[in-house]
Amino acid sequence: MTSKPVTEQSACELLVLLRTKKISALELADEYIPQIERLNPRINALVDFDPDRVRQQARVIDSSAGHSEPLAGLPVTVKSSISTAGHRCEIGSLVNRGDIPSRDATVVSRLRSAGAVILGTTNCPEYLMAYVTENDLHGRTNNPWNLDYTPGGSSGGESAAIAAGMSAGGLGSDSGGSVRVPAHFTGICSLKPTPGRIPSDGHLPACVGPFSFLGAIGPMARTIDDVALIFRELSGQDPIDPSSPPVALRKLDLDESKRLTVGYFEDDGLIPVTRETQKAIQNAAEALRKQGFDVRSFRPNCLEQARKLWELFFVRCGAMFEEPLVRGHEAKLSPVFRDFLARAHAAPPLRAEDVLTAWAEADIIRGKLLEQMQEYPLLLCPVCAVPAFRHGERSWTIAGRQVEYLDAMRYTQWFNLLAAPAAVMPVGCSPEGLPIGVQLVGRPFEDEVVLKVASVIDHEFGYTPPPIS
Repeated sequence: MTSKPVTEQSACELLVLLRTKKISALELADEYIPQIERLNPRINALVDFDPDRVRQQARVIDSSAGHSEPLAGLPVTVKSSISTAGHRCEIGSLVNRGDIPSRDATVVSRLRSAGAVILGTTNCPEYLMAYVTENDLHGRTNNPWNLDYTPGGSSGGESAAIAAGMSAGGLGSDSGGSVRVPAHFTGICSLKPTPGRIPSDGHLPACVGPFSFLGAIGPMARTIDDVALIFRELSGQDPIDPSSPPVALRKLDLDESKRLTVGYFEDDGLIPVTRETQKAIQNAAEALRKQGFDVRSFRPNCLEQARKLWELFFVRCGAMFEEPLVRGHEAKLSPVFRDFLARAHAAPPLRAEDVLTAWAEADIIRGKLLEQMQEYPLLLCPVCAVPAFRHGERSWTIAGRQVEYLDAMRYTQWFNLLAAPAAVMPVGCSPEGLPIGVQLVGRPFEDEVVLKVASVIDHEFGYTPPPIS
């Protein structure tokens, strides 16, 4: 057994310990349970956690012959917007207080079949519509690096749990950066896969309409190798999910990936990023060069057009989808969700013509971005203009310019419109000692390429446990 506490070890390391019987599933659960009991009252990441239920799952794994399942005994968590039978999945809303699904989402069913031990479900903003994690049902989740700071959103409970050693990995979801921004804010890794590579059946609310290509359920963990492991186990066509394609896993060696040119940019030319964020991009680019990659400065055009289209679909169409779910319960809505609805209502009501025009334009813009990615199949860029920020903060001065909250978040949104795979891994830190991640993006359905190249960066830098853990 390595000298690191098991709650700081990677999922891959833990699985070696489990398979070689250096630790049992129950013993491993009994390492994570006190970590959750010690830290969750301060971080508030898990919203449904029952130690007896966790131990019972572990005992079943230990009693099964051979521990042959690929994730047998691995302790994981699931964002509370992904249907998990027997666990509270309330999407952070008083409207859904006490909701406990009777069936698992496809991905959760696959987790169980692979032998994972589900520790519980994690906090998120109400109906997922924020880059912070706080709601009136379960309160605010804190960043394990500094409790006065946000872990991001909407998968902030999931990222905080993993970063603090309360979970070895798990599932978030991402329609505008929701697994990537929290990973960046808390110093872990994540993948927003190509939509459908990991089935979205059972996500709450449903990934339908524009959210069938904007949104994806994505793995989160302490290392990219762990993220890749979870991706491999959960990917594959779901025959009843119309957005789930029959795409087989691709095996890729490092030399093959080095034939692909990587384009990097430090900002989008409109919204500046912090100096430390620029440095993280430069360091990641240099790490790839040292390994023999062709890395060149390149910024795609059409990014601002893509962002505006993303906003129409995510904000305005999103409000149209979610308002019927809360109609008659307006007094129960949290300030964060009210702010989202106010932003949606600030624009004129969408007409059918507006949606059809935007849908057609989205395909045109996606085509233009993909054309540029013929020459630069991989893009390296910031995750966000800023690192994690204090609770309640909504603007910053960067390079002498005032940058507002939603403008700072634009760096993930383009790739939701593109339906592209995008991974995040920690590379640098801010003057306050907060993590800074970088984002590596590939062409749709080339998730394995992204993970292979992201692992090169992650091996150079990698996860550091926050002091609280």
